[in-house]
Amino acid sequence: MSEVRLAAEPRTEFGKGAARRTRRAGKIPAVLYGHGSEPKHVALPALEFARVLRTHGTNTVLALDLGEGSELALTKTVTTHPLRNYIEHVDLLLVNRGEKVTVDVTVAVTGTAASGTLITQEATEIQVEADALNIPDGFEVSVEGAAVGTQILAGQVELPAGVTLVTDPEALLVNVVAAPSAAQMEAAVDAEGAGVVEDAPESES
Repeated sequence: MSEVRLAAEPRTEFGKGAARRTRRAGKIPAVLYGHGSEPKHVALPALEFARVLRTHGTNTVLALDLGEGSELALTKTVTTHPLRNYIEHVDLLLVNRGEKVTVDVTVAVTGTAASGTLITQEATEIQVEADALNIPDGFEVSVEGAAVGTQILAGQVELPAGVTLVTDPEALLVNVVAAPSAAQMEAAVDAEGAGVVEDAPESES
């Protein structure tokens, strides 16, 4: 994945009040750190950054235009307002071309398993090490025709050249089990309601 260029402005004011002013101006307060350098406080364009996240995800390398030069960075942490759902703050990690980074990459399940089965996905991501500018967009594992008892482990995910698995290879990603019958589902519903006793109406004295 190639980098996405994004303008960034240095921030000289700090604190909650300064952060609110930055957000009112349509920007997101962010901190750029890594490689033993002093953290840089910057402001990112809110709409453009949100669009990058929606389109490419957090593993996109950002080419930050800082006016006096540019820096490559990965999005490390995104803090979102718990109620209003806007981005409050971003932590960015400096990277270099050719540098290996460790990231979480999504795993999607494809295909249709055998009749009478139920697919449970135990993990939706695996951690890998990859070149910062060649992080995979995602991985796929197929359950096409898989029978009951089939399990897919992290070590079975096909990785492109230059990408190394960090997650435990024995970690369970997908489990194919027998689908419950209608009778079993009905029994489970009945069991959930068992033992519930309604309070008796209070007698008037």
